[in-house]
Amino acid sequence: MSNSLRAPEDTAAPGARATARLPLLDVLRGAAILGTLMTNVWIFAAPGSEWAFLQGAPMADPFTEPAEAVFRFLADGKFLAMLTVLFGVGLAIQYDSAARRGTPWPRGYRPRALFLLAEGTLHFVLVFGFDVLMGYAVTALLVARLLVRSERVRRAVMWTSAGLHVALMSLITLSLLADPAAGGRVSAGAVDLYAHGSWLDQIAFRLENAVVLRLEPVLSFGLLVFLFLLGVRLHRAGAFTPTGHGRRLRARMAGWGLGLGIPCNAALTLGGQDFFFLGRYVAAPVVAVGYLGLIGVLLDRGWLPAPVSRGLTAVGRTALSCYVAQNLLCMLACYGLGLGLAERLADGGPWWVMGLWAAVSATLVTAATLWLRRFPNGPLESVQRRALRR
Repeated sequence: MSNSLRAPEDTAAPGARATARLPLLDVLRGAAILGTLMTNVWIFAAPGSEWAFLQGAPMADPFTEPAEAVFRFLADGKFLAMLTVLFGVGLAIQYDSAARRGTPWPRGYRPRALFLLAEGTLHFVLVFGFDVLMGYAVTALLVARLLVRSERVRRAVMWTSAGLHVALMSLITLSLLADPAAGGRVSAGAVDLYAHGSWLDQIAFRLENAVVLRLEPVLSFGLLVFLFLLGVRLHRAGAFTPTGHGRRLRARMAGWGLGLGIPCNAALTLGGQDFFFLGRYVAAPVVAVGYLGLIGVLLDRGWLPAPVSRGLTAVGRTALSCYVAQNLLCMLACYGLGLGLAERLADGGPWWVMGLWAAVSATLVTAATLWLRRFPNGPLESVQRRALRR
């Protein structure tokens, strides 16, 4: 099948010809962005930062550090998976838009994905070694091609990717169980780099160790493909629409996702560091589906306070800008090139880290709200639109 085939109308979502912006998606994107910060803030605050995470820095003990353990449990892997599903939803919406306009697909989408790859590369080099944009861009290029294929092909790719991913995570877990002494020790050089090194020193370190720092999207590529395609399926099933059918789907997502995911994820977390990969990359995505449904249910029933809904919507509409900004703010707050809080408050317990998350989140909500009063799109979103002439 030619890569420049026009998107066939019969594979677009039901009602694609009159698709309007879905307010729930903005709220969910905002929650996912602030939720990923709940995980990343601990990486910035740890001695050795990104390198400490790779060297297997110890997890919080739920018995001696319950507040930190619960905070990290609620976030780790869940909001990242949630963001990935939503990226798949966005890809499906763009495909539907291309179908309505008669734009060649995926040829017309490639510039957008390549621009995202460039943005992610800059973000990785200049700010944060665990950038997600690069992995999303590569995955989007693959999934975009699948959108012109039949539902049967997409379903086969989706579940095959999931099966291979679970198998890989299981093998990694077995290897960790066979070598319980692996990891847990952070090099003094890495600690000194982030505590006292310059920005250029950190850039050089990331470039020197780029292959290792980019391992996460490689190891989790099967999961990325699965979650992208899951987002496509949920969108086409009407899971985010303001209809009775959509509300019922969201209630099921909340019930099944939380009912199955939370107990499984909790058991793996209590199992210790050796079960980290199964917890973060297998059980957590199940919980993420529950989170998507739960937030939808709260919004459907009017249980989400209006200020919270408005704040999340503002962050969701400026998601790319807020994602980069939150990591930049944490870098300036935690590293020695800025306030150096990671070293100065190393013995201060977990509360300052949670406070930093709250402060950065409040800053993003406020800035996004004020920005959108004057401009229709976020700063980086505007740059992207101008670059792509959209």
